[in-house]
Amino acid sequence: MRSEVIKSGLERAAQRALLKSTGLTDNEIGRPWVAIANSWNEIVPGHIHLKQIAEAAKAGVREAGGTPFEFNTIAVCDGLCQGTAGMKYSLPSRDLIADSIEVMVEAHQFDAMVLIPSCDKSVPGMLMVAARLNIPSIVVTGGPMLPGFYKGKKLTLVNVRECVGAAKAGRISVDYLAEIEKRACPGPGSCAMMATANTMAAATEAMGMSMSGCATTHATDAAKLRLANESGKKVLELLNEGIRPSEIIVREAFQNAITIDVALGGSLNTCLHLPAIASELGIRIDLDLFDHIRAYPKTVSR
Repeated sequence: MRSEVIKSGLERAAQRALLKSTGLTDNEIGRPWVAIANSWNEIVPGHIHLKQIAEAAKAGVREAGGTPFEFNTIAVCDGLCQGTAGMKYSLPSRDLIADSIEVMVEAHQFDAMVLIPSCDKSVPGMLMVAARLNIPSIVVTGGPMLPGFYKGKKLTLVNVRECVGAAKAGRISVDYLAEIEKRACPGPGSCAMMATANTMAAATEAMGMSMSGCATTHATDAAKLRLANESGKKVLELLNEGIRPSEIIVREAFQNAITIDVALGGSLNTCLHLPAIASELGIRIDLDLFDHIRAYPKTVSR
C-alpha cells in the first residue's frame, strides 16, 4: 500500500503520533487509506447534499476494511455565474479541482479515492485527477434535482429562463414569473436538464467510473446513499484487485461516453472535458471522433 511509506516502521513513530492525535486507533491507521474527495459547499445547489453522500461512502469504506479520510475541494455553480464576470472562473475551476485533489492525495499517499462531484466542472475535474494519479478510484456523482411543479406541469430551470423572456415581452405577468421562480428548483441536485452536469454524470457511468444507475438516481433519493455505500466498498475491491483507472478509462470507454452524449442530446461541453480527461492518460480524443459517432447510423449500409 502507498500509505505504508507514511505509517509503517520505527522511523514513522512521529507520523503515527500525529495520526493518533486525530483519534485514530492503531487498527485504523494500519488499514488501507481511502481519500474521500468531496466538493460539498453551501452555495451550489448540486452540492449542498454531498455531506450525506460522503458519510454513506465512508461507511462503505469502513465496512470493507478501509479507513476513509474526507477533505473538500471547490465547486462553482455555472447557473449562478452565467451573465456575470464570474463565468470567467468556471472552466479554470476544473483544473483547480484536479490539482487540489492531487496535492492532498499525493502529499498523504492515499491508497485509493472515492470522488464526490456533482456539477459542471467538478465531475470532469475529478475524472482528470483519477486518470492522472491512476490509483484505484470510483466516482459518486451527486444526482439530478427533482423537477418542480406548478398547475400540474413539471418545471425546471429552463422554464424560469423562458418565463423571463415571456415576462419581458408582456406575455405573462411578473407575479406568474415569481411563482415559477419559487417552484422550479425544489431542492438539492444538479439542474434538471441535459446540461453539462448530468451529461458528464452519464458519461462517467458509461466509462465505468461510477456504479450502475448512479447518474440517473436523484439527489434526494435514498438509493443514492446506498449507491455511495456500495461505492465505498467497491473501491476497496478495486484496491485489492489492483484495478486502476487506466484499465477502465480506455479509448473504448470514451467512445461509450460520446455515444451516450449523442443519444441523450447532451451538453456540447463534453467536447472540452472528454479530451482533457483522455489527455491525462495519453489518449487522443478529437472532434472527428464526436462527428464519426454522431453520424454512425447514417453511415451504416442497410
